[in-house]
Amino acid sequence: MIIRYERNGKIKHGWMVEEDHKVRVIEGDIYKIQTAKPIMTGLELSMDEVTLVAPAAPSKIVCIGANYRDHVSEMAMDLPKEPLMFLKPSTAVVGPGKPIVYPRLTENLHYEGELAVIIKKEAKQVKAEDAEDYILGFTCAIDVTARDLQMKDGQWTRAKGFDTFCPLGPAIAPKLDYQNTRIVTRVNGEVRQDASTSQMVFSVPQLLEAVSAVMTLLPGDIILTGTPAGVGELKPGDEIAVTIEGIGTLATRVVCEE
Repeated sequence: MIIRYERNGKIKHGWMVEEDHKVRVIEGDIYKIQTAKPIMTGLELSMDEVTLVAPAAPSKIVCIGANYRDHVSEMAMDLPKEPLMFLKPSTAVVGPGKPIVYPRLTENLHYEGELAVIIKKEAKQVKAEDAEDYILGFTCAIDVTARDLQMKDGQWTRAKGFDTFCPLGPAIAPKLDYQNTRIVTRVNGEVRQDASTSQMVFSVPQLLEAVSAVMTLLPGDIILTGTPAGVGELKPGDEIAVTIEGIGTLATRVVCEE
């Protein structure tokens, strides 16, 4: 799997060999598929020598609401007739192990475990049948929400947009059975969400078609594909982990704003 890591003050991509606890260094831009192709250097590093950072640095995160049938029922909503989109700013992104900061402006912080799609190349007016040509891979995500602000504002920008409200990681799986993949969210070790992506109302290709009909997606941009039932509250000190089969586990904790 592809990782993005920091070492000696520099950020690079690598290929994680998990069973050997090593990373193979990649030189070049993994998003440039025509020129300056990335190369495997042959250099290997121990995972202990590097620090994982968010696997992508998106210009925007496009999120999809109400996209799991059980979550729609949980929220007493009607199934959407088309994807419900909203945005998170790029400044919401944090990498594996970086804490979620509980803002002083909210008293009701919620988690939503999600499958994230990472865009490989500029995508505009993409058809669903061509979607896979535009996908670099998949990673785990947590859509953090200040639920009281969401209800108060009537729209979602403030509630979804705080710094640290979009943990991503730990790695990018280039290939994944995204139509039937298990996603599990645990808070303090207790299972809170356990579902399959087969419950999605709109599939990954359908989402890429819908989003790219509205806005141009750039290399590294993220689509969050929605959350299953079982969303709930987070408190300072809580530990949260999202596991997606074929990708791994994204784990972090909640801390108070200083």
